[in-house]
Amino acid sequence: MNLLTDVHDRIEQAREAPGCASELHWTSFVEFFRSRLYDPRLVTRNFLTYCDDDRNLRRTYSYAEFGTIVERMAEMFHAKFGLTRGDRIATVLFNHDLTALIYFAAWTLGVAVVPINVEETPEKKRYILEHSEASVALCWQDVYEELKALQSMLPALREVVALGDGGILDGKETRGKSRKNSHAVGARFAPGTSRLDDPALIIYTSGTTGPPKGVILTVANLLIDADAIADRHGFGLTDRLMCVLPVHHVNGIVVTLMTPFYCKGSVVLNRKFKTGSFWRRLHEEQVTSVSVVPTLLEFLLDADEDLAAYRLDRFGGVICGAGPLLKDTALRFEERFGFPIRHGYGLSETTCYSCFLPNDLTGEEHRHWLTDFDFPSIGTTLRHNEMAILDESGKAVAEQARGEICIRGRTVCAGYFKRDDANEVAFQWGWFRSGDEGFYIADDRGRPFFFISGRLKELIVRGGVNISPLEIDDVLKGHPAVQFAMALPFENRYYGEEIAAYIVPKDPASPPTEADILSHCRGRLPFAKQPKVLVMGTEVPYTSTGKPKRLELKSRLAGTLAQYRDRQFKGPG
Repeated sequence: MNLLTDVHDRIEQAREAPGCASELHWTSFVEFFRSRLYDPRLVTRNFLTYCDDDRNLRRTYSYAEFGTIVERMAEMFHAKFGLTRGDRIATVLFNHDLTALIYFAAWTLGVAVVPINVEETPEKKRYILEHSEASVALCWQDVYEELKALQSMLPALREVVALGDGGILDGKETRGKSRKNSHAVGARFAPGTSRLDDPALIIYTSGTTGPPKGVILTVANLLIDADAIADRHGFGLTDRLMCVLPVHHVNGIVVTLMTPFYCKGSVVLNRKFKTGSFWRRLHEEQVTSVSVVPTLLEFLLDADEDLAAYRLDRFGGVICGAGPLLKDTALRFEERFGFPIRHGYGLSETTCYSCFLPNDLTGEEHRHWLTDFDFPSIGTTLRHNEMAILDESGKAVAEQARGEICIRGRTVCAGYFKRDDANEVAFQWGWFRSGDEGFYIADDRGRPFFFISGRLKELIVRGGVNISPLEIDDVLKGHPAVQFAMALPFENRYYGEEIAAYIVPKDPASPPTEADILSHCRGRLPFAKQPKVLVMGTEVPYTSTGKPKRLELKSRLAGTLAQYRDRQFKGPG
């Protein structure tokens, strides 16, 4: 068996699990999409509300309006850009109704979306565009010139298109046109045009070594995880979810775009998260649930808004994951605001969420699993997948013993795009290896409750965003006075983790100042990736093969960095 065949088999094994059949009733995204658009209960019901506080803007779309625009947009993508099934389209966009419409239009065509964070460096944008072989890049006007400058270096990139509220893809151009006029468009994209196993997203995640890896998520991945999330939380026709997280990330896409569409509910899409409008919007839009990261809980606690003026009787609590949740944060939030935290865990490689605290817990049981152990529990496994704690040989460990969190089932991705080296490492023993350390404890019903206790890999998770420390290392080492440098995470109640720089100077008698090092980083890294604290030293722990031991160094300096746990580091503006 050759390597490629072996890797493919490993991936497919990890995507199967006993009793984890897909349970999907459609053969294509188009068929699923139209099952919602032509549901007589949904035609006139609201699906999407877009809010931009800075512009005092609110736009709404019924299911029928949303579907009409999506199908016309898909037609335009095909006619104007020549996009067909199997192509890839990159988006360098922020949260916007247009962004949601583009995603659904691409999936209607069988085109994979490659979302890119607007704030990524030009080098990272270039790498993703080149590696993904995107045919078209859709970007906001502010980054158009930047992408046009890159286009000459990217032979696969045929078009760079700038968008805006008055642009070619503005939904207002088709708003109000009758759905009956869209049937001709629909004929082109009849069910069977694309398949459920077609890639829907290629999400580039920061790795511990080398460049970012493109996670391939299929249409089936999105629908199955949406089904699992809706099932666990009981979401249905009357639910209204709010999106405050970026939709270039799986959390924003899967939890608060795909899941409400799947469960026939609705979504309130915010341009950005703002503490000043958060509770008011829950009230005004009658939101039933919102997905957040732990960072946002701290911001809401700091704002300490009086909720007496708001009617929040339909609001059932917050979904929270994508970063380390501190017990203290969870306890203070629930006591201050009275809403439960639906804590969970997942990765881009498992579509989004793989487990949550069960919703059938009593208040006492919920508090027990959230606060009575060293770490808040991430809950029990969702349907369509399995979780286990395995040792270095792939064998299950005993209850409470530490090991690697491994996942298998229908939410597992279709592998990394053009990275069989990474696939060979990540897919083993019939499982996907998360790289996270964890353990489990069974309740009195025998259900394993999982916990994440650390990371076997070295990613920094700041505010729910994965950051590769190697990128920061390279910038630090570029300072002329630095002999050795390493970026280290430290616990921070606002972002889960913040970033420190450990420096060994070339001349110990004349070391660089903290201000000098931090200024050097500010000119080369976005604020989120900049070190906020400098620690000077003379020693570096190495492995036997000469590799610096980041996790050991992190442990050594934990006491020194603990003083910054409660400090909020703010960027310019």
